[in-house]
Amino acid sequence: MAKRSLCSLPLVLAVIIFSVCDSEQHQSSEALTLMRITRLLNFPTVSKSLNNYTDFCNFEVNSSFAVSCYEGNITQLHIIGEKPAPLLPRNFSIDSFVTTLVKLPSLKVLTLVSLGLWGNLPGKIARLSSLEILNVTSNFLYGTIPPEISSLTSLQTLILDDNMFSGLLPEGLGSLPVLSVLSLKKNLFNSSLPSSLSELESLRLLGLSHNHFYGELPDFSRLTNLQVLEVGDNAFGPQFPKLGKKLVTLVLRKNKFRSSIPAELSSYYQLQCLDVSSNMFVGPFPPSLLSLPSITYLNFSGNKFTGMLFENSSCNAELKVVDLSSNLLTGSLPKCLESDSKNKVFLYASNCLATSNQNQHPLPFCHNEALAVGIVSDRSKRKQASKAALALGIIGALFGCVLLFGVIFFVYRRMNANKTTKKSPTRSVTENASSGYTSKLLSDARYISQTMKSGALGLPGYRTFSLEELEDATQNFDTSTFMGEGSHGQMYRGQLKDGSFVAIRCLKMKGSHSTENFMHHIELIMKLRHRHLVSALGHCFECYLDDSSVSRIFLVFEYVPNGTLRSWISGGHPRRSLAWTQRIAAAIGTAKGIQFLHTGIMPGVFSNNLKITDILLDQNFVAKISSYNLPLLEENMEQICSSSPGGHGVSSSRCVTSSTGARKKDDDRTDVHDFGVILLEMIKGRQVKYEAQIEALEDQLQVALTADDEARRSVVDPRVKQTCLDQSVKTMMEICLRCLRKDPSERPSIEDVLWNLQYAEQVQDAWQGGESQSSEGSPVSPSQPPRLTF
Repeated sequence: MAKRSLCSLPLVLAVIIFSVCDSEQHQSSEALTLMRITRLLNFPTVSKSLNNYTDFCNFEVNSSFAVSCYEGNITQLHIIGEKPAPLLPRNFSIDSFVTTLVKLPSLKVLTLVSLGLWGNLPGKIARLSSLEILNVTSNFLYGTIPPEISSLTSLQTLILDDNMFSGLLPEGLGSLPVLSVLSLKKNLFNSSLPSSLSELESLRLLGLSHNHFYGELPDFSRLTNLQVLEVGDNAFGPQFPKLGKKLVTLVLRKNKFRSSIPAELSSYYQLQCLDVSSNMFVGPFPPSLLSLPSITYLNFSGNKFTGMLFENSSCNAELKVVDLSSNLLTGSLPKCLESDSKNKVFLYASNCLATSNQNQHPLPFCHNEALAVGIVSDRSKRKQASKAALALGIIGALFGCVLLFGVIFFVYRRMNANKTTKKSPTRSVTENASSGYTSKLLSDARYISQTMKSGALGLPGYRTFSLEELEDATQNFDTSTFMGEGSHGQMYRGQLKDGSFVAIRCLKMKGSHSTENFMHHIELIMKLRHRHLVSALGHCFECYLDDSSVSRIFLVFEYVPNGTLRSWISGGHPRRSLAWTQRIAAAIGTAKGIQFLHTGIMPGVFSNNLKITDILLDQNFVAKISSYNLPLLEENMEQICSSSPGGHGVSSSRCVTSSTGARKKDDDRTDVHDFGVILLEMIKGRQVKYEAQIEALEDQLQVALTADDEARRSVVDPRVKQTCLDQSVKTMMEICLRCLRKDPSERPSIEDVLWNLQYAEQVQDAWQGGESQSSEGSPVSPSQPPRLTF
């Protein structure tokens, strides 16, 4: 027996030694993977420390890097950079990075925040099959969410905030059985929501704010665990969503909701924060919401709520913020909303309340506005009901007469349609444009307006102007306000009553067409609002008296005061020149505008024949594209021609078809070529007008790229060559030459162009000290270039 034990002892020792070696080998493999990850992320300090650190499972340099293990395997990895994080270098590959990550198969928690990650998130991320929490906030990831994520059955938290994801959400997201947190805020998603989201029974938080989602929200009434729903700054609507009663936070601000508030909202006893501001909600304001047992924040501003408030209405004592401003409320302000406490904010301006505080409208204003949006008081409803029978009788008697008259009138119009060639215009007969964007086109519309996270436009809402307003703004279209004329009308400079300046284009119509024929295009123009486009503010139709057909269309655009980009690049004024950083910023702004035209609305706007004179600079020297293709005339026109180089507003310098669905191959690369010519002039500082010039300057850049930095500087505009970093110049030249390639298929995409421009900006900014300034301000001399970012 003792001999047998002694004989088996070597075998036991061998097993133990093999296990220890295997464990050490496994730990060494994961340590190497960690070092590889930190090097890919440009964390040299962490990489060096890891190299000399054996117990990596307890490794923590600081709060920005932490690793946790279980039974020797890495289960948590937290890497957090500083905001704002610059893009990782051009040689970074998101595919290689994820390939390295999946070598940590036991990973359950992965946090990669503010690291400058960029690219399409690969589907192979799903190989981390144990993943429970994935957080990649504040990076530059774009494209769609990979559908493979729906195979992560253990996933509980998915946070993709503050990136550039776009497209459709995967239908498979609704099949994640334990998903409790889904946050996609501040991205570029541009679709309706999949109905499968209503099947996420474990969901507690859904954050979709600051995107371009549209359509109805799915039925969330079955999500009994949902506590936080934030969908602000989208285009959801028009109906109030169906929700569960356990909500704590509900944010619907800045959408397109146009319904009334459902009565059951008054039974949401756990509700603490409710924000429905900046929509078009109608109907009576429910005062019972003020006294909900948990409510602390209530924002109903910027809607069309009606109803009478009473002094004796009660409020929850914990209410901290109530905003009822800009509605149609009447009556007396509840005493519980009259507080001088610094800890409480109660706003109720721009209503018709019986108080002298906070700028109230006179009482008739609210009644008239309520009628204008179709809100009828209870008294009016009773009167209407009592008159319904009488009205039906009268209608029945008149119906036959109207039908007979209509037939006669139709025959008469048909007989005289070919005889009438001239019509006398009226004074102002303006069309009542729908603010609901109900056409099929807009139901399919999608934005990427912030591919570059450009932020809010700061423009007033699109509206219908009266002809009298435009005549007042231009002193009856006086010649002193005349700015120029193209083949589709004249351009005037005007000043509205609020003091703001506008550019007004007058288009004379040919043929007989009603306002409805033009609403398809007007609704398109409503959507083309972007920081880097000269955006439309509204329109006015002038019609003929005899048949109400349109005689003229007035399009009102924002006024851009600082002239064309050419005048600041090659205009011949030595003291009026943009510095190198400003030129890069202007190029980035132009590229963002082009990308929005291509992808910001469906169908995209292509073949815009862009020139440097089409790029205007506003008071803050932000670049705006002033001339782009858009069919503005009647649907049945074969072609539309317009020419307005360097002017304001939507136009084109050549004929374009009015078809809204057709797009030829490589249309987007045509605009990329035009952008390359603009870049060429910005680099050289010389006007480029002819094809021969383009080819000669292109050869110069090609030779300079293969030379040293001094040779490259000799090619650059002398006014900026002393203040530009060689790497920045080289990147600009490379992308310029790629844009100018003869074969459209070899030209880069506008996204690729934009990435390279942002890289050129960042290396230039880092070389100058990294202290980016805002774009506000005017250009200075080349010896003191401002550092601008958008």
